[in-house]
Amino acid sequence: MKLFIGSLPYNITESELSELCGQYGSVVSAKLVIDQFSGQSKGFGFIEMSTRSEGHKVMEGLNGKDYKHRTLVCNEAKPPVKKGARRR
Repeated sequence: MKLFIGSLPYNITESELSELCGQYGSVVSAKLVIDQFSGQSKGFGFIEMSTRSEGHKVMEGLNGKDYKHRTLVCNEAKPPVKKGARRR
């Protein structure tokens, strides 16, 4: 199950994000979204848990939780939107 986690501190690392979610189950992958110009985290990322039940545990445990003075947002990730062909 893939989850969106928002309102993360800007200085968090992918390993810290993985650790944070790992207390609820087995983390398959953790990915922070990084600004391509500054190289700094944009304050959100995606985590993939091995099962749906573990994903639900993460959502229950982290959504609305205070972490490093930030209130986390955690919900199921939506599939990416495919953009249409560019006009010339």
